[in-house]
Amino acid sequence: MAHAVRFHETGGPEVLTWEEVTVGDPGPGEVRIRHVAVGLNFADTYFRTGLYPVRLPDGIGVEASGVVDAVGEGVTHVAEGDRVTYTGSPLGAYSTERIMPASHLIKLPDGIGFETAAAMTMRGLTSAYLLRRIHALKAGDTVLLHAAAGGVGLILSQWARLLGVTVIGTVSTEEKAELARAHGCEHVIRYRREDVAGRVRELTDGAGVPVVFDSVGKDTFAGSLASLSRRGLLVCFGTASGPVPPIDAMQLAVKGSLFVTRPALADYIAEPAERDALAGELFDHVASGRITIEINQRYSLDDAEQAHRDLEAGRTTGSSVFTL
Repeated sequence: MAHAVRFHETGGPEVLTWEEVTVGDPGPGEVRIRHVAVGLNFADTYFRTGLYPVRLPDGIGVEASGVVDAVGEGVTHVAEGDRVTYTGSPLGAYSTERIMPASHLIKLPDGIGFETAAAMTMRGLTSAYLLRRIHALKAGDTVLLHAAAGGVGLILSQWARLLGVTVIGTVSTEEKAELARAHGCEHVIRYRREDVAGRVRELTDGAGVPVVFDSVGKDTFAGSLASLSRRGLLVCFGTASGPVPPIDAMQLAVKGSLFVTRPALADYIAEPAERDALAGELFDHVASGRITIEINQRYSLDDAEQAHRDLEAGRTTGSSVFTL
């Protein structure tokens, strides 16, 4: 019997339930996938709490890897037995198997394992579009990256170093600082005891940085704006501490004609050709060893409640996966 983690009401981690589910045969354009590993992402908590509204009851999770078990009519780009990964809607990745649209699947190269894929598809593609699509970064540029020891942070820092881009990363503890440095951060700021914007100005001879990558949201928004150089860009790609406050457009002008964007991964992988190009670049870096994926937490799928508690308490570093 197949199993899945579901939730019938929004709330804390305790609303997650482990249930038996019936998985039928795929319809036209669909596949049945047997999961081998499932990704744990902070975005999962947004659905659970209701920040991202969904019709309940529902499954949870947006990222997993596994093997195609059956294909429906009209499916041509994957076949039964193919190794695949995916990220994105519909929810339901926290499951042993499921039916889903075949168009969302990305074939896995032989050199990348299932756990690595589940740990990096969402984070890696996020890092890919942040570095390769948002702003024309060039060698010699310096950027500020919040949550530098997180899953996206560790991948983005390594990738930035390959591009010749210097990363100033923020972290909460010395342990996380060491991890960030080991993965490409040239400078690390302990945000609980240092003024982030002041330190950024020191490190950039007063100029500030052209781009800030901010996945934290409410708590870091003001400091992020204050760290930007003239005509700099604040990329708000997450809200771990809560939604960003309302933006006063005049303040953007006063602070140096600044730009703010709130991108979503879905809009950068909606076109299969662009998704495959970003995935191909990511997979090439990982398979060659130029980028390493740190899986620092592993959970059983029926322990999703504890996984969410650890994630929200900041007890995780790098990537986390559920193993089946």
